[in-house]
Amino acid sequence: MESIRFLLISICMGAWLGGSLSSDGLARVGLKKRNLDLNSIHAARITRPQATSFARVTSNAEIVYLKNYLDTQYYGEIGIGSPPQIFTVVFDTGSSNLWVPSSKCLLSITCYFHSKFIARLSRTYTKIGIPCKIQYGSGSVSGFLSQDRVKVGDDIIIDQEFAEVTREGLLALLGVQFDGILGLAFQDIAVGKVTPVWYNMAEQGHVSKKVFSLWLNRNPSSELGGEIVFGGLDWRHFKGDHTYVPVTGRGYWQIQVGDIFIANNSTGLCAGGCSAIVDSGTSFLAGPTRIVAQINHAIGARGIVSLECKEVVTKYWNSIWDSIISGVRPEIICVDVGLCLYSNDTVIETVVDGEAKDRLSVDEGGALCTFCEMIVFWIQVQLKEKKAKEKIFHYVDELCERLPNPLGKSFINCDEITAMPYVSFTIGNRSFPLSPEQYIVRVEESYATICLSGFAALDMPHRQGPLWILGDVFLGAYHTVFDFGNHRIGFAQAA
Repeated sequence: MESIRFLLISICMGAWLGGSLSSDGLARVGLKKRNLDLNSIHAARITRPQATSFARVTSNAEIVYLKNYLDTQYYGEIGIGSPPQIFTVVFDTGSSNLWVPSSKCLLSITCYFHSKFIARLSRTYTKIGIPCKIQYGSGSVSGFLSQDRVKVGDDIIIDQEFAEVTREGLLALLGVQFDGILGLAFQDIAVGKVTPVWYNMAEQGHVSKKVFSLWLNRNPSSELGGEIVFGGLDWRHFKGDHTYVPVTGRGYWQIQVGDIFIANNSTGLCAGGCSAIVDSGTSFLAGPTRIVAQINHAIGARGIVSLECKEVVTKYWNSIWDSIISGVRPEIICVDVGLCLYSNDTVIETVVDGEAKDRLSVDEGGALCTFCEMIVFWIQVQLKEKKAKEKIFHYVDELCERLPNPLGKSFINCDEITAMPYVSFTIGNRSFPLSPEQYIVRVEESYATICLSGFAALDMPHRQGPLWILGDVFLGAYHTVFDFGNHRIGFAQAA
């Protein structure tokens, strides 16, 4: 009897002192899924920060972008402290910090609608107190750093630094069903150089392999939203073999993707390669306006009419066309017609109101230089398909009427989904197609079912190049393995 009692005490002490490796070397967290509504979708943002924000966000990442999590659907539970205080968090491969609201969050209304960490109730809490601020697409959260135990699945990570948030500048987070964020990206982009939870899981021996995998359940009738498995993968979650590609950037789970096809037609821009970040913290696919406009045109998505884009087509069509046909280098055509200026042979500037200003992307006001370059690109794509001049003119003019709305998402006709083309991404020389049912987002409103394009526009500065954000629309179709040990990502058809 004494030996049994001693064994039970030993087991309990072992768990309390830092957890133990599970029998199969895996730590599993079941995910919940919330239903999206139109308000949260339209309020969701993926943007690039202003130049003044770069140093504040990070100084080590090659690419910087911001989001506000308002379209995030999947989240799971963790515990912080001893005994564990339970929080629902987004497991976000697009960021690296862990944060939850603090009991000291008294001046932000948002905090009163979410669970808050109470330090005095944890016997393993260690005060750090260093202030921190984390920037997001619609504002920021700020607070201070603390240290305690974090329970993920059945494992307990000791001495984990995290942020106790005392001010949530994101008032729109009032209605979301998660309390905080658990970042799964690399330490390079962690605010305060905090060691991410995943790093400590691996270092403390909670997993047998430095791998975690993500499966999102797209079945709307299922109660289980998905599962994240630390230390390996679950064979029930995918079909066939994974295609692995190397991580190419610093900070994010960033890879190279090749051409994007609409049915069998190339969209052109990424034929020579584009960067893509695999991001479980956003629902949509975000990419260059030059490509998203083509996709939305092909699927009949409603966009916004740009009078400036149409003005460039109307006034400069013949000049642009003649320059392309005569073999003028595409990058200087818009300079020749007087809409752009060269600066150091690399950066093109826009002439606005008689002054040279930094080039603007579509979501920053619609500079004529930007539209001119888009039009040149679209003409090139159509010429490769051997289209006639008149047809190309009408196609480009229609694209100017279907530009992605930077302040919302594009509606489509739900009755036409079956007639829409597949959209395919080339990754590791393999095609990863998305069916219309996979890239169309359905939103159930009280009065009707609303269908939206799963593609949103995101334009980065030239120095960072074209960028795609592969969110849950893509991750729901493909089971994803994040191989930290071998610095690679694998995709296989989700089961």
